[in-house]
Amino acid sequence: MTRIPLLRYSSNGISIAIPRSGSAFTIRDYSSYRSNIENVKCLDDAMSLFHRMVSTQPLPSVFSFSKLLKTMVNMKHYSSVLSLFRQMLKSNIPISDSILNIAINNYCLMHCSDCGFSVLAIYLKNGIPFDVITFNTLLRGLFAENKIKDAVNLFKKLVRENICEPDEVMYLTVMNGLSKRGHTKKTFNLLRVMEQGSIKPDTRIYSVVIDALCKDRMLDAAISLFEEMKKKGIPQDVIIYNSLIDGLCKFGQWEKVRTLFFEMVNLNIYPNVCTFNIVTDGLCKEGKVEDAEKVMRHMTRKGVEHDVVTYNVIIDGYCLRGQMDRAMSLFVSMVDKSIKPDIFSYNILINGYCKVKKLDEAMHLFHDISRNGLKPSIVTYNTILQGLFEVGRVDFAQKFFAEMLSIGLKPDLCTNRILLRGYFQNGLVEKAMSLFHELEQKREDIDIELYNVLIGGLCKNGNFVKALAFFEKLSLIGLFPNVFTYTIIITGFCLEGLLDEAKDMLRKMEENGCSPNNVTYNIIVQGFLKFGKTSEMITFSKEMTGRCFSFDASTVELLIDAIAKDPSLLNMIPQFHLGNKN
Repeated sequence: MTRIPLLRYSSNGISIAIPRSGSAFTIRDYSSYRSNIENVKCLDDAMSLFHRMVSTQPLPSVFSFSKLLKTMVNMKHYSSVLSLFRQMLKSNIPISDSILNIAINNYCLMHCSDCGFSVLAIYLKNGIPFDVITFNTLLRGLFAENKIKDAVNLFKKLVRENICEPDEVMYLTVMNGLSKRGHTKKTFNLLRVMEQGSIKPDTRIYSVVIDALCKDRMLDAAISLFEEMKKKGIPQDVIIYNSLIDGLCKFGQWEKVRTLFFEMVNLNIYPNVCTFNIVTDGLCKEGKVEDAEKVMRHMTRKGVEHDVVTYNVIIDGYCLRGQMDRAMSLFVSMVDKSIKPDIFSYNILINGYCKVKKLDEAMHLFHDISRNGLKPSIVTYNTILQGLFEVGRVDFAQKFFAEMLSIGLKPDLCTNRILLRGYFQNGLVEKAMSLFHELEQKREDIDIELYNVLIGGLCKNGNFVKALAFFEKLSLIGLFPNVFTYTIIITGFCLEGLLDEAKDMLRKMEENGCSPNNVTYNIIVQGFLKFGKTSEMITFSKEMTGRCFSFDASTVELLIDAIAKDPSLLNMIPQFHLGNKN
């Protein structure tokens, strides 16, 4: 029988110790349990096997216990794994670094990284050294819980106190965690620190940094780092090209996208389905859906299989253009090709039908979701609720909302905004106010967007004084008006003929660091035009020119009427053209 030695810490440094009786590993021991572990199909199987193992004498090897626990982790029975781990400790069943790492990983997967740190004491008690896997797991757990500061402090402590030398995986874990949470500068700085150390950044590390820069719209810096990477002879891969192509698509730089495509192929790095999906998505967002379909056909010719994302992107492109027949045709084509729609597929189509006021078709798709083994998401319910309110089907919307609650879905901020806006849209002011006060009493998350809906709804239903009172209350509850809030109030003042107050509010918003946009100026110009205050209107139109804003269609219509009455106005207005800039 061959025993596996364990590394232990002692006063003289690292020493070698033989595991306690019962933890010795033999090929015969593992082979006797291997088939049993491989046959574990559910939690009951795993629990039953564990209880047989602990009652066996001598005990099976630590390796066998570790293998069983890993099987349970893969089945996502995290709390049960921890229960068995605690039972092993209580029963003095031998443990290893592998089992301790499994326990820490389970705590982290359950978003309980604090409990994961408590396991470190068991390492010390049992003389088992920490390893880089232990700390990589804890770092991932901290990032998963958005404990960015704690993760960074842990990483610094490990390096500064020489507790554990970071490897490529640890750098990758930290940089991935930082980049995914928008800390692009810190990710980039860590790359530079890594370049000075003994472990040099590889393709995966550069991939993370380039992707972070592209997502942060720092495209020039991403391309510069890409060129730097080439000079150092670090191989590029399809992931890096995908990040750059995605960034270029977002800026509409299609010639550079084409150049990167040719460059990839020349380096024998072939575009994958993700590459094509990025391009089709970029084209669809610019309204070039036919071009996106050409890319789709090109994929077929190159032998790249379409996936559900490919179809979702192009279906969404047609939905955005209101071409629901074409969108539905693609959906059917996807199903015919045995590509199973996901909840995003349904949400996209349902949103498309709601936008063109075809609620019956939207509801038909909604009922198809459960028939195809999927569950509606909060987005699904929010989309249909908004569609029902927009066509005035308030009673049905309320029943639909009750159904949503009955299946255990909790309303989010978006749901509450939709309900509040829906009640106001349909003149149900009392019901809207009742909902708002209910949210206040429950201490629900109430943001400035919800207040915008409230203030706007009151204004549109002739309750401007009440709307103004809520506006003035914002600073008392720690919320700050944004450009939409100010624009709503300025609109209210203009509708009431309180033009001086509207002008004062425009100046106040700028004093408070909130710049008016094109809509704000158009509203105030329209207000002065409606009441024949041409000199003030001209002053604001000059300000608009200085800010590169333009008159919208409603302003132009009022202006034409004013010029018809006083042709001399035409020479006094500094700009007279349609636009839609914000």
